[in-house]
Amino acid sequence: MSPWRMTRWERGEPPPGIDTASDPGEPVTGADEPERRHEALVSVRLGPSAPGSHLVEYLRREPCAVAAWWIAADVDAVVRLSADSITVLHRAVADLRLRAGVEVAEANHILRALDLTRPTDPRTAKESPAWVGSAA
Repeated sequence: MSPWRMTRWERGEPPPGIDTASDPGEPVTGADEPERRHEALVSVRLGPSAPGSHLVEYLRREPCAVAAWWIAADVDAVVRLSADSITVLHRAVADLRLRAGVEVAEANHILRALDLTRPTDPRTAKESPAWVGSAA
């Protein structure tokens, strides 16, 4: 069956061997799966008649949903989705639009994490003002 026609239950749970206790900023990888995972942050605005509880219940059953946050902005929530293939990730975003009562869903694909623990240029670290500290 084409991944575009798969329901969230047919996509199944994450593959065995995934470390779900890893740092939330890191892509989830397991011993027997490929190094590259496809992830997206999706900005969500609920429809006028859609309750927030409907979105929460939908995300609890969505295997691609990794995390979600309520946001005080033009959007109602931000959802982090993760999948083994870009096709399944696109389908998860489409399902969010179609089945979760979402009026607007804007996906931003994650390319890679930024390393905020060390400076890129050692000269820059010495010249930084005293108030500039590590993000870690």
